[in-house]
Amino acid sequence: MNILQVLVPIAYAGIILIATWIVARFISVIIRRLMGRSTQMLGAQIQRLVWVLVWLIGLILAIEELGVNPAILLLMVGLLGVAVIVAIRGPLENFGARYFTFGYIPFKVGDSITVLGHSGKVIEINSISTIILADDHIVSVPNSAFMKETVVNTTHQAWKAISVPIVVNNEIDIPALEGEILRSMNKLRSNFDDRFPPILTLVSRDKQSTRFVLNLMIRNPERRDAIINEVNNRIDDVIDVAKKSQKQKGRQHK
Repeated sequence: MNILQVLVPIAYAGIILIATWIVARFISVIIRRLMGRSTQMLGAQIQRLVWVLVWLIGLILAIEELGVNPAILLLMVGLLGVAVIVAIRGPLENFGARYFTFGYIPFKVGDSITVLGHSGKVIEINSISTIILADDHIVSVPNSAFMKETVVNTTHQAWKAISVPIVVNNEIDIPALEGEILRSMNKLRSNFDDRFPPILTLVSRDKQSTRFVLNLMIRNPERRDAIINEVNNRIDDVIDVAKKSQKQKGRQHK
């Protein structure tokens, strides 16, 4: 047997193992980012299971390249795959349901809701569950339940409320910007409930940016999406004007 015939399969097997390590690391990073900080323990468990599964597949390919029958390892991968699916089916179902909940079920943190016989105020929505403060106890409702059960939002006039997040650079004159945003809403006042004027609330501020939430009460919920688009366009226009004004001031100072 030619020594080259021995070394080439070994080299290919080594390349497969290196590629397996890269893929395993890449998938671990993706899982960590998807799961977020609110589910670190679950994310770590899923990372370990996927890491083992990826390495078993890599080992099978490497062993096959060396000419060895990988039947036993194939069986192990199959069994492990079934175990992984069974182990994480529930958490992944809740994790996925969270994003459908945001898009299709009208409630947010601070709203009062009734679900699965529990009534209370929503105090947290994380990747796995929604936390409700009900009387003198806390109820954790799996996010998947909101896709299967009837949810009643009992918040007063919740159907009228919309919240628009705003993030601006601190280089802009923030107090002046707040006034301009509220004034720009006057041009859309025919869409709003006169009894509830627009409220601009400061959420947080760091060295680079300031975050606001603009709370509005609309007249016609059927135009909700159209109104949100109009509001965002007005806000973008105001921010653009503020940026240009700030640049002009900077040039004058120079």
